[in-house]
Amino acid sequence: MLTERQKSILEAVIREYVATAEPVASERIVKKYRPSLSPATVRNELLALDEAGFLAQPHTSAGRVPTDKGY
Repeated sequence: MLTERQKSILEAVIREYVATAEPVASERIVKKYRPSLSPATVRNELLALDEAGFLAQPHTSAGRVPTDKGY
């Protein structure tokens, strides 16, 4: 089960990925969607979403992209 914060971050990743077709970094989420959170907090949530199968990280230094489960 996802927390409300995880749901909102997942939604932000999906919106950004659909708009740009590029992996989404934590800084972009903070600047555009969740300014009340730190990039480290967003990175931790992105990792949790990745481990749950909702996101994938195409490269070590890249942001995340939604998986079929994430959509």
